[in-house]
Amino acid sequence: MCISVDNTVKQQSVPVFQTLRRHSLLNAWIISICALGFMITGGCAAGPDFVKPDAPRVNSYNYGGDAKETVAADAETQRFMNGTEPAANWWKLFNSRQLDAIVSEGFQNNPGLQAAQASLRESRENLRAGSGIFYPQVSATFGQLREKSSPSSSGSSLPGNIFNLSTLSASVSYVLDIFGGQRRTVEGLAAQVDQQRALTLATYIMLSGNMVNTSIAISAYQEEINEIEQLVNLEKDQVTIAEKQYKAGLTTYVSVLALQNQLKALEASLPPVKQKYSQAEHLLATLIGKMPAEWQPPKIRLSEISLPVDLPLSLPSELVRQRPDILAAEAQLHAASAGIGVATAALFPSLTLNASYGQTSLTTSNLFDRASNVWGLGANIVAPVFNGGALRAKRRAAVAAYEQSFANYRQTVLSAFAQVADILRALEHDAEVTRKETEAVETAQLSMNLVQANYKAGLVNYLQVLLTDLQYHQAKIAYLQAKAQQLQDTTALFVALGGGWKNDEAAQLPFAMENQPKNRK
Repeated sequence: MCISVDNTVKQQSVPVFQTLRRHSLLNAWIISICALGFMITGGCAAGPDFVKPDAPRVNSYNYGGDAKETVAADAETQRFMNGTEPAANWWKLFNSRQLDAIVSEGFQNNPGLQAAQASLRESRENLRAGSGIFYPQVSATFGQLREKSSPSSSGSSLPGNIFNLSTLSASVSYVLDIFGGQRRTVEGLAAQVDQQRALTLATYIMLSGNMVNTSIAISAYQEEINEIEQLVNLEKDQVTIAEKQYKAGLTTYVSVLALQNQLKALEASLPPVKQKYSQAEHLLATLIGKMPAEWQPPKIRLSEISLPVDLPLSLPSELVRQRPDILAAEAQLHAASAGIGVATAALFPSLTLNASYGQTSLTTSNLFDRASNVWGLGANIVAPVFNGGALRAKRRAAVAAYEQSFANYRQTVLSAFAQVADILRALEHDAEVTRKETEAVETAQLSMNLVQANYKAGLVNYLQVLLTDLQYHQAKIAYLQAKAQQLQDTTALFVALGGGWKNDEAAQLPFAMENQPKNRK
């Protein structure tokens, strides 16, 4: 910290003004203003210089270490590539051209992403506007006045005179940033640009993840609906056979009622799945910037979406530089740090230098005569003298805001690491569940094939065939749900690791990559 604050100060103004008539002296004065300003602004500034928080000193995301691969069938084993970052276009690892097309369309049309881009441009322009304080403020004025003087105002008995007054002048003012308040203000604006850029990145990454996950859900719901409809048809056949057996005296009415109850429960399970399917379609249409009535997602079978085998796993120390939410929290912390400097500088005097040159004449023809020259130089020193402790209270508030931002930053980091840890464990469990459900489908299919063969040989009745068919489709539904969950958790890992934006080229991202986050001081 360059400047410390120990005393309560008050405010007073000490103006100094001098009129000159030599052009060379004014030029020298203006040059001196600029030179002095650049010398002062190159010095230290009030308040702390921002330092990025240290990365967490952990070697893994989970207690006891992270798994190197999931435990599953050989074809479905996912390996965690420790120390690697996600690819920029990570969704292409699912090997679905239709999915790629959906993501590309969303990047082009999503209103949320467009709003984030506009906010980023706004913050950049605010930074450019704020940076103008570092330069002299120059203005020009031209005016003409026609006025009649009153004889009573001068105590004269002569009639009033009508006269014209022409004025042409230029003025320059410059605020000497002696204590760095202006620099800290611009530093805060630059931090806001970094924050908005990180939020735009977060929007981009979340959008890609939501589009992929919603597409997976649509595929899973569609196939689940097909399986449930087949189950309903099989249950209806079972009920029909049971009713015939009851009429023939081969079964009890209780058995018929039990089958009818199963059928009704199965039929009741279909509308909720159809509703989820419709909601997912509408959500995906919204994500790509379309009305649900004007767009329908392409039909993608779940089997057409490949499960990525080699998964990136960034080092914990690198995650804080990859996650946009962490970068946004860091930028907010930087802005709060700059705010302390602004509040500290406000406790000290400020100095403004002014210079003006102009021509004033009663006639336009004499406006540019040497005798019409008017010069002026001035300086204003404004020093806080008494403000009831308001400035010190504002500085304490700025310190509290920094402490709040730091706590928010730590919470963001903790949540990010917990999210990655959760997903890594989820992928391990997904692999186990998917393997068991795959085995269940294979067993049910084998049983169904054997029963059908026995039925053709006259060894079993048709009711047993229907029963094995039901078991197969039930196992298939459980497998579809497990597979979709595994694909969605894989998507969540790419998003949780930051989406690979650092590995992208400027032209590929949906917004300009200039002004990357830096540690501005």
